[in-house]
Amino acid sequence: MSAPTVGAGRIRVAVIGGGASCEHDVSLASAASVADHLDTAAYDVVRLTIDPHGTWLDREGRPVGLTGAACLLRRCDVVLPVVHGPHGEDGTLAALCDLAGVPYVGSGVRAGALAMDKWTTKLVANAVGVATAPGVLLTPATRAGHRWTHPVVVKPVAAGSSHGVTLVDEPAGLDDALAAAFALDDRVLVEDLVVGREVDVAVLSRPDGSRVVSPALEIVVDGLFGFEEKYGGHADFRLPAAISETERKSLKDAAVAVYDALGCAGVARVDFFLPDQVAPGSTAGPVLNEVNTMPGFTARSQVPRMFAAAGLPYADLLDLLVRDALAPGRPG
Repeated sequence: MSAPTVGAGRIRVAVIGGGASCEHDVSLASAASVADHLDTAAYDVVRLTIDPHGTWLDREGRPVGLTGAACLLRRCDVVLPVVHGPHGEDGTLAALCDLAGVPYVGSGVRAGALAMDKWTTKLVANAVGVATAPGVLLTPATRAGHRWTHPVVVKPVAAGSSHGVTLVDEPAGLDDALAAAFALDDRVLVEDLVVGREVDVAVLSRPDGSRVVSPALEIVVDGLFGFEEKYGGHADFRLPAAISETERKSLKDAAVAVYDALGCAGVARVDFFLPDQVAPGSTAGPVLNEVNTMPGFTARSQVPRMFAAAGLPYADLLDLLVRDALAPGRPG
């Protein structure tokens, strides 16, 4: 069965939420918000959910199985996968859509897999001249040999929403931090603590190959920007960030360089630090933290806020992403 051809009527768009990862609940909120804000005059929305065990459910919560889900996707014009983290954002759903022959919003298999892997992202960023915090990659085999020498941030290589991320500022905290990270991944990143301002930008690619970069958003929080700060309403978002024109340009250039080097498509959030001090042997400029190819996407999430500040409201951003995914010459 071939995918439908988009005509003059409403576009049938599948919105997928949930997922079998620690970001399940965050994804449910993003997907529900996306589905609720798609214009019903333009779109026929098909809601699908992946439960925490990986079972596909229809909008009434009935199991449809992978085969049933694939059949539903094939009857849609386009897919909007709003599944954060492993088994979704990491290219898994992009691969399913590719195999089903259905256009989809966001990055493809390669970019999703690369960006989800924080260690690989560091290697790619460094290769294109974008700084990252010094760090080491640990596995269960090398874990015992790591010793605390200075403040670090411990994080799973492939997890999101700050799950398993710990700031370790004294030796006694290292073992518990490693245990929390290894509970979510078999590869763990230990990075030097970067003291400075945390500033994010979003990059959006258009079918003509152009890149649109949002205003920068600064996150002001006491300590680590962790799960509770992200989703408990405690973070102070400053938009636009009060930065110099030089800083604005360096953030834009670095964000686009990493976005393109990873091969991203659609929209991605690129997170940076602006360090208070430049490390010996380093040059001044932003330090990459991570890249999110499917960031939080409620109306109050960072990416929609950033583009709204640039004059592109949430519903219009969703419409742009869906229509760009259907356009000939889609990037990525």
